[in-house]
Amino acid sequence: MKKLTSLVLATGNTHKADEIRVLFRDVNTRLVSLGELGLDVDVVEDGDTYVENALIKARAAASAAGMPAIADDSGIEVDALDGVPGIRSARFAGEDATDLENNELLLKMLEQIPEQERGGRFVCAAVYVPASTQPGEEIVCIGEWPGRIGFAPRGESGFGYDPLFIIPEEGATAAELGPEYKREHSHRSRAFTALADHLKALS
Repeated sequence: MKKLTSLVLATGNTHKADEIRVLFRDVNTRLVSLGELGLDVDVVEDGDTYVENALIKARAAASAAGMPAIADDSGIEVDALDGVPGIRSARFAGEDATDLENNELLLKMLEQIPEQERGGRFVCAAVYVPASTQPGEEIVCIGEWPGRIGFAPRGESGFGYDPLFIIPEEGATAAELGPEYKREHSHRSRAFTALADHLKALS
């Protein structure tokens, strides 16, 4: 396989991009976004799993950029709701829903659920797709972060469901613990750290 020199990051989420860049700091390759390449890639995330959606995004980015791509798909799964919101986490309250609207809907659905039954987890699938001119295997890594859902948002750091997601051993939400803690423990950290380990040998 041709040595990796650049990777395109298939996300328009700046918070997520910042997290991934830090996790890839030890991979000897340049990580660029679609926006930095002047590309606007619109994909329909119609997969049935996190892996399928991540691969849809990475394959589209690799094709548009003509270079290897990495992407992820993630969500929060709540045990009392049989895994909902799951792959629809970002669109839980509607296609253009804000983080606040998604959080409010989740809290409403859990109104009658006691603390001991509010377990759940963040899940992330991180993938690598080679460019068409650099044939090779696609790589998939999964990361999970167990916790429980609080009764009200807490904390100002983070995004998505972070203000509701409590890490029991810390007694605090992901939004209260901040970005440094997330970079060491989160679902995205676990998935992309594993992916970075795979790619170090190629870079």
